[in-house]
Amino acid sequence: MTTAALLYSLKPLASYCYKPTSTSIPSTAASAAEFPSFLQLNEPANALSLPTWAIHVSSVVEWITAMALVWQYGEKSEYESWKGFSWGMVPLLGGVFCVCTWHFFYHSESLEVLVALQAALTVVGNFTMCIAAFHIYNSSQGGHDHL
Repeated sequence: MTTAALLYSLKPLASYCYKPTSTSIPSTAASAAEFPSFLQLNEPANALSLPTWAIHVSSVVEWITAMALVWQYGEKSEYESWKGFSWGMVPLLGGVFCVCTWHFFYHSESLEVLVALQAALTVVGNFTMCIAAFHIYNSSQGGHDHL
């Protein structure tokens, strides 16, 4: 059961939790029916909220920034193994793009292949980063200084 479905199923319980009284402060928020139709969003129940999208997008930007910083460190320190670590991060970025695309199209059944692709890219990315981290360790031990 999705989170949205769970929350929707709990909605009738909310009516038992709050009973307005004559001393209640009246709500100043406008209901959806009072907004003009061009301001109303007609999204499906499984649509991601704006804060959730902000987290997704900022995470992608953060990951790309981390990749660039790791690459720059590899250039400045002249340890090529750090550039390899940046390359090892690429499959995980691909997985992030898969999941964001799937969310953007409201979890469309025709795009469910993206879920499997994201999982595969996550596994591949974990291995590539593990291998890259081993190369960094190896180069720090004096084995291969400039891989």
